[in-house]
Amino acid sequence: MITINLRPGVKRQAARRAAFGDIRTQFTSLREGIKEPWLAAAVGSAVLVVLFLGITWAYTASQRALLKPQLVEARAEHERYLDFIRQKRREERVRDSILGQIGTIASVDEERYVWPHILDEIAGAMPGYTWLTEVRSVGAIAAVDHDSTGIGPVVVRIVGRTSDLQNLTSFLRQLEASPWLMNVVPVEAGTVVEGNRALNTFIIQATYVRADSLQIQTVPVLESVVR
Repeated sequence: MITINLRPGVKRQAARRAAFGDIRTQFTSLREGIKEPWLAAAVGSAVLVVLFLGITWAYTASQRALLKPQLVEARAEHERYLDFIRQKRREERVRDSILGQIGTIASVDEERYVWPHILDEIAGAMPGYTWLTEVRSVGAIAAVDHDSTGIGPVVVRIVGRTSDLQNLTSFLRQLEASPWLMNVVPVEAGTVVEGNRALNTFIIQATYVRADSLQIQTVPVLESVVR
């Protein structure tokens, strides 16, 4: 038998009402089945907390896995930096030790090579046709001029002869230009006859001083020996 529904909307609404009715009935039966709602709320909260902790732990673990290579690299960089600092401190201690030894040697050698400097400056200032008969120390000047070592400046007397007064003038100028000599003054000048020839005699006095470090040139020992 064929049945034709002339009002289809009425059937659909009835089916929908039946479905909602079933859901309402189930919810009502579930609510009636829970005799302690506070216990259910506590259980639900516990479930949410556990779920939250699980998600947090998983996120933290993933972040830790991402940051672990950076941590390893940072630790290695820190170790390299500590090695650099330790090496720098060792080198600074060695440098300070060497500087201390150099200072000690320099303080000892300051007064050891006085006469080599004096004779080197005099020899370099000597003009032609001039020769020396005496170079000697005449003692130190007043004690007020002593340096920190307690040694007074060396006063040198130079005695010699020349064939021309111009040579004597040139000799004086060269001595005055020396960074190792100061207070260069002619003490005495005269004339003597040797071998039927008149010669000019002179006596010059000068004071030895240590030259400025900018004017001192040093060379390795081996190089100085080879020369």
